[in-house]
Amino acid sequence: MNLAELARKLRVSLAELREVLPKVGFDIGVRAIKIDPRMAQRIIQEWQSLKRQYDKIKEAELKKDLPEEGVVAETAVKRKQVQIPDFVIVRDLALLLEMPVTELIRELMRDGILASLNEKIDFTTASIIAQDLGFEVAAKKEAEEKAEIVTAQENLKKVLEGEENVTIRPPVVVVMGHVDHGKTKLLDAIRQTNVVATEAGGITQHIGAYQVEVPIKEPKSRLVGTEFNRCVTFIDTPGHEAFTVMRSRGARVADVAVLVVAADDGVQPQTIEALKIASAAKLPFVVAINKVDKPDINLDRIKNSLSELGYIPEDYGGRIPCVPVSAKTGQNIEGLLDVILLLADLDKDKIRANPLRKAMGTIIESHIDKGEGPVATVLIQTGTLRRGDPLVINNQLYGKVRAMKDWRGVDVREAPPSMPIKILGFKVLPEVGEILEVQEEVKSLKFKKVKPSRPAVFMSVAPQAQTDKQAAKKYVTLILKTDVLGSLEAIIGALEKINHPEVGVKIVARGLGNVNDSDVLSAEANGSVVYGFNVIVPPVLVEAARKKNVKIKLFDIIYDLLGDIKVELEKLLSPEYYITNLGKFKVMSIFWSKKSELIVGGVVTDGHLAPNSLFKLSRNSQEVGAGKIESLQSGKQSVKEVRAGSECGVKIKTKDPIQEGDILEVYIEEEKKKLLGL
Repeated sequence: MNLAELARKLRVSLAELREVLPKVGFDIGVRAIKIDPRMAQRIIQEWQSLKRQYDKIKEAELKKDLPEEGVVAETAVKRKQVQIPDFVIVRDLALLLEMPVTELIRELMRDGILASLNEKIDFTTASIIAQDLGFEVAAKKEAEEKAEIVTAQENLKKVLEGEENVTIRPPVVVVMGHVDHGKTKLLDAIRQTNVVATEAGGITQHIGAYQVEVPIKEPKSRLVGTEFNRCVTFIDTPGHEAFTVMRSRGARVADVAVLVVAADDGVQPQTIEALKIASAAKLPFVVAINKVDKPDINLDRIKNSLSELGYIPEDYGGRIPCVPVSAKTGQNIEGLLDVILLLADLDKDKIRANPLRKAMGTIIESHIDKGEGPVATVLIQTGTLRRGDPLVINNQLYGKVRAMKDWRGVDVREAPPSMPIKILGFKVLPEVGEILEVQEEVKSLKFKKVKPSRPAVFMSVAPQAQTDKQAAKKYVTLILKTDVLGSLEAIIGALEKINHPEVGVKIVARGLGNVNDSDVLSAEANGSVVYGFNVIVPPVLVEAARKKNVKIKLFDIIYDLLGDIKVELEKLLSPEYYITNLGKFKVMSIFWSKKSELIVGGVVTDGHLAPNSLFKLSRNSQEVGAGKIESLQSGKQSVKEVRAGSECGVKIKTKDPIQEGDILEVYIEEEKKKLLGL
């Protein structure tokens, strides 16, 4: 075998092959061009172990040549300790292993794994590669990856529990429930505004945070400084199943929960999930039974459903208040507000904050605005945020407050506790759920560096020695662009749940903002579809995409987007075929034949015959061929059916020879399209 051909099969350079083989016992000669075929076959089979043997020899030689052996050994130990998460992108693994990504891809290929720099590999694969390269590997769990965020949340909790100079702050109320049960409409009735009309399809796509003044009946207020009105912050969370992460985020920052259940629809899957979230967060909550203005409403049915889940209503002897309301007509909205304030008062020792200290709060939404740059909605949980304050997250400087707007879009100079505020002035877009803190001394802090946007592919790369089913798996490749980070993570979370043996989804790129030139070029290069959620496509790009044959699909309702991807996946599913046996026909004579067409005569011995049906050809109880029945003739007339016991002439099409006495086993084959069933 030619040595260069062997190098190509091993996917290494000829120079590398000439260097490795003599070190591991194959004396091929410095200027050798050819190699014995049997030796070549042995090298191919044992290449991975030979390469590891060569690496150990080189490492021993390197240690021998170094003068300060102790220092080098210590450095090597430090370098070889690496933590790898459950799934890691190839490019990130190269950074962890401190090696060029091209070299890492080469190592993966040597182990039979084809992976691009943007693909994910699992922990097992990554650890084998790292160990082969001399690293000591430890598993890095998801909890460890988010240690900084958890620490920040614990710090916030300690600050809230150990503060001095605390005063009562407005309670934060999270509104939860199943999709289309009327959560936003209920807030609409409370605020007497029309927020529902601004949401596509009447469905909340983002977390909305609003602050309203609730009138109270008593002239004497229980709060100092508010004689006739009481301030309450409401957080409206999406009810669609794709927004699980956003709902739980809303529960973490709230003091009271309102669980909305439609009286005509009852307890649904997201209702149960919301109950679990509220219970896990130890939130006091009230069940608002909405749409009671509709006829034939049975409130006991809903209360029984809640009781079966272990949440006993008050009028059933439990502790869960249930308030019937109608967001459409405004019926009993005041009664619901009274119950919300009562629950807040029962927990008033915890609903306190120090407005005199520096502000701390949670990022509940973030996105990049075309005119304003990176902006984020923050719920201030303690302290007061002011213009000019530095924006610090995880001890890194993200910018300073350039401007603040309340939920109505009005500029404000200060944001006290429990106030949701839109902040302008971020240099880097913060992650949703992170803790914002204003610190006294920021001179020693470093500015947060902008991370390059990373595509994510939800696929664990498998070795080449995979099964035929794995190799035949088909994918819908897409580029995903959304308006805000919360929507992006909700869509990705929903797509990650797609687990089907035949088809899957690959997200080759993702990002915030409108569709741009690079998205179209990337889609053209890898045959992807560009999916946009609440974004636009510049007119000039529409024409460019058409010329490049790139599909761009825009949506403003999330489950329409997910539904479209599901349709595309179903198109890739191989159809199912169902066979229905019709009957049997015995060939008595052959009247005419030409190439693959014949006219034969005979009798139907079982069932019936029909035109355009298929048949299996049997001779002496053995299958010897197949074909198709094109037409039937009985009594010199074409017929649509011939039943058992009748003689007829049959025009058939087959490539197999037919003899008198052969049996045609006739059947029809129906194609049925598969459904994804997710």
